[in-house]
Amino acid sequence: MRKNIGFIGLDSAALSRLIEKLKSAPSDLAYTAELADALKNLSDGQIQTLMIERTDGGIAASGTEIICGELHIYPFSRRVTRSGEDIILTPKEFDILLFLAKNRGEIFTKEQIYRAVWDAEYLMDDSNIMAFIRKLRKKIEPHPDAPVYIQTIWGIGYKFNDKI
Repeated sequence: MRKNIGFIGLDSAALSRLIEKLKSAPSDLAYTAELADALKNLSDGQIQTLMIERTDGGIAASGTEIICGELHIYPFSRRVTRSGEDIILTPKEFDILLFLAKNRGEIFTKEQIYRAVWDAEYLMDDSNIMAFIRKLRKKIEPHPDAPVYIQTIWGIGYKFNDKI
């Protein structure tokens, strides 16, 4: 999940003006309300940083966590908690979890997961992804032998449960 990242600084006056401009923008513009809310959270000190990501549908602002039942994923601090307790993940485990959680309900082959997370050529090594999924389940699942979050779709791959 390698990305080019740039940083900008905003003083409180510029931030306030930007929030007001977004609030008065036409409501049919994609993500304006989400961006305005994220900027408001930034100005109120509820979040420390805000990342804006270009997506196929436009621009998405992410300033809050992804919540899936008791599992909370904080993309920008790369932190995961379950029932309020921190879960320590390796960088690749986190990248896999984030990729699947952002695409809840979508089924991915092992190759698709590999290509999304690694910046390398896929080497037809399914056991690599399977090992990462197994380790990830041990850390995030309440009962790893009966996974709730990361589900196996036999003969295809994996998906993140979209019913939570």
